[in-house]
Amino acid sequence: MTSIESRQAFGPPFSERKRKRPDIIADTLRERMIEANMHPGDRIPSEWLDPASLGASRGTVREALKILEFQGMIASKTGPGGGVFVRSVKPSEAIQMVTNLFLQEPPSIANIYALRKKLEPELAADAARDLPFDALQGLQETIRLYQKKPETTEEEYVQRLAELDFHAELARHATNPVLGFTCGLLLNLLRDLAECRAIYQTRNPGLRESGVFYQIELIKAIGARDRTRARDIMTEHMIEAEAYMLARARLNRGAD
Repeated sequence: MTSIESRQAFGPPFSERKRKRPDIIADTLRERMIEANMHPGDRIPSEWLDPASLGASRGTVREALKILEFQGMIASKTGPGGGVFVRSVKPSEAIQMVTNLFLQEPPSIANIYALRKKLEPELAADAARDLPFDALQGLQETIRLYQKKPETTEEEYVQRLAELDFHAELARHATNPVLGFTCGLLLNLLRDLAECRAIYQTRNPGLRESGVFYQIELIKAIGARDRTRARDIMTEHMIEAEAYMLARARLNRGAD
C-alpha cells in the first residue's frame, strides 16, 4: 500500500484535519511526485491536477499549486509546451527559507554553536580529504578580502561577514550534502539574526587577526591532506568563536 492509499484508507492525521484543503492537496501532489521519482524538468501529469479526481474546486487546486510553487517544488509555464513542471530547488533558496522560519523565534547563540562545534570540524576534515585544488585557491582568495586592517566599523563588519564566507565555501564543497546544507544554514543564521549582527558590528581588531590565523592554518592542513590536523584546528576555532560570541552577547544585553 502506498502512502497515498494509506491516507485514503485511514484518513489524514489529526493535525491535518484542522488544515485547509489546499494544504492537504499540496501534500498529496508532493507525495505523488516523490513516489513517481520525478526529477526537475518533468511535467506533472494533467490528470493529477484534475479538480474532480482531487475532490476539490479549480480555485482550491490553484491554491495548492501556489503553495508548491512557493515551496520551490514546481514551476508553471504558459503557451505551447506549457504546463506544470518539477522545479529544482537551489540549496541557497532552501537555506534562506529555513532561516526566515527561525527569524520569528531565533535560536540562541549557544544553540547554534552546539551544532557548529560538532559539524564544522567534520566539514574541515572532509575538505582535507576531498577539496579540489581550485576550491582551495578560492578559500585563499576569501582570506585576502579581510587580511587588510579595517579603518572603519563598517569595513570591519564587512570583513566579519567575509570570514563567514570562508566557512560557506567549505560547506558548498562538502561531499556530504546534508552536512554542507546544515553548516550553511548555521552560517546564514549568524548573518541574519539581530543579536549576531549587533556583535559583528562591535569593533574588535584582535578578533580578525585570530580568525585569519585559524583559517591560514586550516588551509595549510587542507593542502597537506591532513584530516586530523584540519579537524583539530577547526575544533579550537569553534570553541574560541563560541566563547567570544557568548561573552559579547552578555555585554550587549547588559548595555541594553
